[in-house]
Amino acid sequence: MHIELKRGSSRSLPQQICEKLGQRISSGLLLPGARLPSVRELALSLKVSQVTVSKAYAELEKKGRILCIQGKGCFVADMEHEGTGEDSGWQGRYDDYLPRAQLWRNFNESEADYSFHLASLHRALLPLRSIGSIMAALVSEQPELMASYGNFQGDLELREVMRQHLQKRGMALASSGLMITSGSQQGIDLVARTFVGPGDVVYLEDPSYTGAIDVFAGRGAEMIFVPMDREGMRVDILTSLCDQRPPKLIYTNPTFQNPSGVTMSIQRRQRLLELARSYRCLIIEDDPFSDLYFRDPPPPSIKSMDRDGHVVYLKSFSKVLAPGCRIACVAAEGDILSRLIAAKSASDLGSPLLTQRAVLPFIADSYERYAAGLRIALRERKESAGRLLRQYAPSGVGWTLPEGGLNVWLELPATLQIDKLHTLAEQESISFLPGDVCNAGNGNSRHIRLCYAQMDKARMEQGLKLFLELLSRYMASELPGKMIQ
Repeated sequence: MHIELKRGSSRSLPQQICEKLGQRISSGLLLPGARLPSVRELALSLKVSQVTVSKAYAELEKKGRILCIQGKGCFVADMEHEGTGEDSGWQGRYDDYLPRAQLWRNFNESEADYSFHLASLHRALLPLRSIGSIMAALVSEQPELMASYGNFQGDLELREVMRQHLQKRGMALASSGLMITSGSQQGIDLVARTFVGPGDVVYLEDPSYTGAIDVFAGRGAEMIFVPMDREGMRVDILTSLCDQRPPKLIYTNPTFQNPSGVTMSIQRRQRLLELARSYRCLIIEDDPFSDLYFRDPPPPSIKSMDRDGHVVYLKSFSKVLAPGCRIACVAAEGDILSRLIAAKSASDLGSPLLTQRAVLPFIADSYERYAAGLRIALRERKESAGRLLRQYAPSGVGWTLPEGGLNVWLELPATLQIDKLHTLAEQESISFLPGDVCNAGNGNSRHIRLCYAQMDKARMEQGLKLFLELLSRYMASELPGKMIQ
């Protein structure tokens, strides 16, 4: 396996190897029972000493991530069964360049009866029939759309509709400055693939969106996570860090942030843009949730204040309309956009024309009315989740209820093992997102994310009550004497 090591990093080489292997195990890229390379093999592969690898393996075994058997080797630990000692064959030893794949693992947990792990909308909230009717009519009346490659930049008419949509939100853009992508995830990947290489410094919020972390890790970037408070990313800390390690790129999800739900203040947005100008770097502004506010609209986007082309703005329509259609737009200027279009053409020859035409009439004619109703439905779910948390959450658990978006962010006592809680929840067919997958994955997170929009309201309430009761039992067993209400 290929592991990218940074010799000049503040993290020691054994720590880096331990973290990278731990991420591969958490992601499911290394399955329970899989045999790891021998100390000698991995040392030769990584061009480090055998002592370095031995220290990394010892730390992984101490954390319960691997099992080392004298004379047989080291194996990925199984929470229920000991390692089999079986070799996974040539495929398991075939080198890859995937440092982690948490997004894939998160989506793979969708069989739970009570699903809180994905930041997504229940199908009953989505305008699936409306968009489906449009698509059926297109297939019937314009079947030639399925025989055509779309424009690499995206359908011109859809780009114009999206330009008007963004103009209402304070962004003065030309339709020629937009590109359609297969969801915002592809937008992040295109920016990273075009502008980020091994060793480049990328700053992210701590915590941050799992899918973005996977992308930047795959590019070999040095990711530096910046703490947040109630106003969003701590730009004062970011400024100090940038003085030491100038950024190639800053990634932010400033509005109803995923996973924390925090919204960046207007002052922080302005300072972040000033910082990008100062260091001549790009900001990726990822904006899937800004239309899902519960009371007042959020602050203007960073892109609306951008006069020099430092912000690449991503607006996803997939989450709020039809995830299966995979539609988002990227707003950028000049040579930055040209290079992104070139990267997209090499990636997929353009997004499917049929799905672009299917969502076009709905965005043009029905989106604003639909979004207003969706905000009411989500606010009811959020308030219901808040009532259940106040009623059933055990003492010592804190939470942040957002002013928009889909998620509640829970903080648990530091001594609790979230991995163990995750296993117990799985046994009750309850899923949630552990906070560790939203940062470097070093095992220090005290948080979990629960999405209150993924199920219908009654099922969400039932599942949240069951989870909080499970959490109470677990905390009572782990923290006896500290559970007095």
